[in-house]
Amino acid sequence: MTHDIERLRRFRVHARHIDRHHARFVEDVSFEAAAVAYLEGFDLSAAPGEDHEIRVIVHEVGTSHEHCFRIDLESGEPVPCC
Repeated sequence: MTHDIERLRRFRVHARHIDRHHARFVEDVSFEAAAVAYLEGFDLSAAPGEDHEIRVIVHEVGTSHEHCFRIDLESGEPVPCC
């Protein structure tokens, strides 16, 4: 029997409205998972606007690939930024 083991990857994540030097390192299996994990320790009272969402930038340390996600604060669902 084989099992798919998802490898943890290292990401640097920050909210788009916050400077990069305030980024946090997160280890997770995907860009989306890292975005959600970042919000688990984020002070949501610091989130701008009243649209009940926050944008985060997720940078994979090992490859330098970067993605932006809009995360609905009610559902917790990450959606790629346009």
